[in-house]
Amino acid sequence: MHELSIVMSIIDIAQQQAAKASATIVEEIEMDIGCLSTVEMNAFEFAWQQAVKQTVLENTVTRINRIAGKGKCLDCENIFSLENLYDACPDCKGYLVDVIEGKELRVKSLVVTRK
Repeated sequence: MHELSIVMSIIDIAQQQAAKASATIVEEIEMDIGCLSTVEMNAFEFAWQQAVKQTVLENTVTRINRIAGKGKCLDCENIFSLENLYDACPDCKGYLVDVIEGKELRVKSLVVTRK
């Protein structure tokens, strides 16, 4: 379950950024998680609920943007929606596909408060 280590890294980022801003509370966190990032969302949400207790993220409003997969065929240069990492190009049926969206895993923004 790598989701727990991902959540722990997010907590570290939030704590570092809050400390940098001399803040004690993170009111809101916004994250981008791609549909092709291999993050299992049920496991992520469970890990989140458990790991944020007694941290700066305990009572934080959490916003998660799911980023749809998009690929570019390296054979015919077609850009298309990608539901799975190893989907073929719908035009030429080629498998040489560059994932251009959907693997994101990042903290997009934090809203912090000094109290």
